[in-house]
Amino acid sequence: MSELLPNFVAGRWVPGTGAGTALFDPVTGDELARVDATGLDLPAAFAFARDTGGAALRALSYGQRAELLARIGAVLQAHRDAYYAISLANSGTVKNDTAVDVDGAIYTLGQYAKWGAALGERRFLLDGDAVRLGKEPVFHSQHVQVPTEGLALFINAFNFPAWGLWEKAAPALLSGVPVVVKPATATAWLTQRMVKDVVDAGILPPGALSIVCGSSAGLLEQLQPFDVLSFTGSAETAALIRRHAAVAERSVRVNIEADSLNSALLLPGAAPGSEAFELLVKEVAREMTVKSGQKCTAIRRVLVPADVYGAVAEAVSARLANTTVGNPRNGTVRMGALVSRAQKAAVQEGLAQLKTQAEVLHDGARLALVDADPERSCCVAPTLLGTRDADGAHLVHDTEVFGPVATLVACRDLPHALALARRGQGSLVASVYGSQAGELARTALALAASHGRVHVVSPEVAAAHSGHGNVMPQSLHGGPGRAGGGEELGGLRALNFYHRRAAIQAGSAVLGELG
Repeated sequence: MSELLPNFVAGRWVPGTGAGTALFDPVTGDELARVDATGLDLPAAFAFARDTGGAALRALSYGQRAELLARIGAVLQAHRDAYYAISLANSGTVKNDTAVDVDGAIYTLGQYAKWGAALGERRFLLDGDAVRLGKEPVFHSQHVQVPTEGLALFINAFNFPAWGLWEKAAPALLSGVPVVVKPATATAWLTQRMVKDVVDAGILPPGALSIVCGSSAGLLEQLQPFDVLSFTGSAETAALIRRHAAVAERSVRVNIEADSLNSALLLPGAAPGSEAFELLVKEVAREMTVKSGQKCTAIRRVLVPADVYGAVAEAVSARLANTTVGNPRNGTVRMGALVSRAQKAAVQEGLAQLKTQAEVLHDGARLALVDADPERSCCVAPTLLGTRDADGAHLVHDTEVFGPVATLVACRDLPHALALARRGQGSLVASVYGSQAGELARTALALAASHGRVHVVSPEVAAAHSGHGNVMPQSLHGGPGRAGGGEELGGLRALNFYHRRAAIQAGSAVLGELG
């Protein structure tokens, strides 16, 4: 039996008392490690984080906590090679895909460290200007934001075991809020190893960072009114969380990132061969294959004018035909595996559903896998579907296949494309491709109400834009409706989730002391 990875709670490493759940190499099928949370004293663990860890963090200024983030980033950078090896083995990712996760985590920590350093010795944040409450200018109301005196529980998804932790932990720790992370079981090894390296380095005060590997049973029951919960996963599980007593009765603040049917829109007039046309084709192929399509921000629907439908299909298919799929240990492989047999089955099921309403434009499965057994591995080749019946193919706008699958959709005109994008019922991101600044701006504003982020790609930013699906700490990450209604990142605004807003009503002299 493989090693049982311990949990870190109440300032010490504690193994589960059960046999544990196995973690596998999704290419070879080999067992790598086991995780288990059976027998943990969760009430004591949460109390220790909340009372000991929280008090220690709040005793520091934003600038001091920013220095902790910088030191964490340095530790992670020093162990970067080990994280790449774990990601290859446990997530089946090629090197470039691992960089999105591991290097993205380190970059995000560094960015929040810079922002926190600029806050200096402050221990609370002013929220707007003081407002006079009476006729005489002596009594005012000043809103402030102070760190919540609870903990932050993160229930994370399998696709980003590194970035998924640190993009949430960076603003939480900077805010002075201790973190308890429950990584998705299938890829928990990388998260656990990162936490271990930070703990071993002795950077954070006891109780500031905890990890529970294995089942999430009992975690939500420990949450108290001043705690916060951040969940990334399916809309089905999100619905259960919203009905949980911690949220419904104790008003625990919750941030949810759930399903998202993201779109890419090609504006009318972008003819085949034009730069805007080629930019769309390149981005669609990239988003389908990066991390094997296992990104919450990946392009799922490609909305194009009907007169270029065939040309887009041909161009994207040509790019996908050059994507080698298989064992990421082979240097010729450009796309690795899905993370588990369960995910492979889910992708195959979803793809079969979409095929009932869309034609297959490119079937990568016709090419042999490289150094991977199709019966044993979790590799799934990229598939491009398409439909000219944009309104009738309702599954295309309702079904998210979390893998290397996208559907090309023919649109009558721009208003039709906008309406179809909104049929996703709220998405994390839409990208728009064109060359006319005015039309691009109007389209972006039209999509803003139903999307968390609108990524505009024109020839002038061809070599500079960050990518449709690349989540940057400077921009909001989240989306309305089906996407969960939450917000993560977006600069210092992300700290709002970990603070409590209050109004202080007092005279000018008192408010002057607030600074």
